Amino acid sequence: MGKDKVLDAEDKKKVKSLEFRVKCVKPIYFLIVFSLLTFNLSLLTSCSIPRIVILDDPLTPEEHINLGVAYEKNGELDDALREYKLAAKSLPMAYLYIGNVYFRKNDLNEAESAYQKSIDKDPLNADAHNNLAWLYYTKKEKLDEAETLALKAMELNPAKKDLYQDTLDKIRGAKGK
Repeated sequence: MGKDKVLDAEDKKKVKSLEFRVKCVKPIYFLIVFSLLTFNLSLLTSCSIPRIVILDDPLTPEEHINLGVAYEKNGELDDALREYKLAAKSLPMAYLYIGNVYFRKNDLNEAESAYQKSIDKDPLNADAHNNLAWLYYTKKEKLDEAETLALKAMELNPAKKDLYQDTLDKIRGAKGK
């Protein structure tokens, strides 16, 4: 099979055999390389990168409340709301804070729902009674119920009587109009 030699039948068989091997070898190499790459990539994504899974919340409900208060003071109301909702899973007082955030966001229906939930879960929470009364005063609705709530707040926590009295005076003023 030199340069000047004419190919005979035996040489043609050798050439065809070589062509066949070349055609078959390329896809096999490709498959081997592709398989190794895929296998190595799956190893990289599943084994070599450590993953951190938190099974328990590292913060106490009180710490969530404190973090929420810090967010709220910075005007980060959505972050505050998230923290208060985490605290509310085991701390009923958190619904009062949730209501306050919704009130600040002017979502009065959600605020009302949160204040009501706070009262349902902790009927002795005077601030929840007062804040729901103030919400009704703000909405100019359910003023009789608002008055009852403000009076109940004063009864539950006489130490804040002056604060609750202000709410009551405003409600009574609105009722007189």
